[in-house]
Amino acid sequence: MKGLATFIMPIEIRELHIKVSVTTPHSGQSAPGAGSSGGGSNDTAGINKEEIVAACVEKVLEILHNKTER
Repeated sequence: MKGLATFIMPIEIRELHIKVSVTTPHSGQSAPGAGSSGGGSNDTAGINKEEIVAACVEKVLEILHNKTER
């Protein structure tokens, strides 16, 4: 490959999107780092999901508000 020049150009990342999928382990399996409080009944899992959703909604609204200020 003689004669081919290599060009290096820096890039700037202005925005980064991260997508995460959270699942609960099947019965009989333990998640890494799960303590005695993990794997509760469906009622407790529902409460945790609601708290997570509420925190996510709050964060999304905060991000949208920050974008409109720019």
